[in-house]
Amino acid sequence: MELSVVMFWFASIWILPFWSLMWFVPKHALTRRFVGDLRWCFMPLLVPYIVLAAPQVGTILLTFASEMPTPQIVFELFEDTDVIMLGWLHFLAFDLFIGRFIWLRMLQAERPLYVSTPVLIMCMMMGPLGCALGLAATWEKGQPIDTQSLASQVAAEK
Repeated sequence: MELSVVMFWFASIWILPFWSLMWFVPKHALTRRFVGDLRWCFMPLLVPYIVLAAPQVGTILLTFASEMPTPQIVFELFEDTDVIMLGWLHFLAFDLFIGRFIWLRMLQAERPLYVSTPVLIMCMMMGPLGCALGLAATWEKGQPIDTQSLASQVAAEK
């Protein structure tokens, strides 16, 4: 089996428990322990990314450092299956990062499951749109949401 396929399945399966915890039991101790800890969320996603990125670093950096990216340059870069897989891993990692951020906001704003779950599903499927919905769902006029202190609090509870 090709290495990029193994990395795809590892990363794609790894993220499912994190999303499930945020969707269905956002306030549970397990959710706070694992989703609240960046080491559990992101470090394992770095391994497949690094494995596939290492041989491509020179090509990617040279491509984007030597000329202004154009649609044609991006199309040519994404003709390589390993670069496509890097893009997928990039989506997984950053959608999870955005989902975690919105999960923290939902906790801070004390939003119920019927609000948080659909928004977090959207974060998984379409990260930027889910993030916008999450920001809208947690927006309190004159009340900033302090996810940094909440993240510290979640980490301290482990």
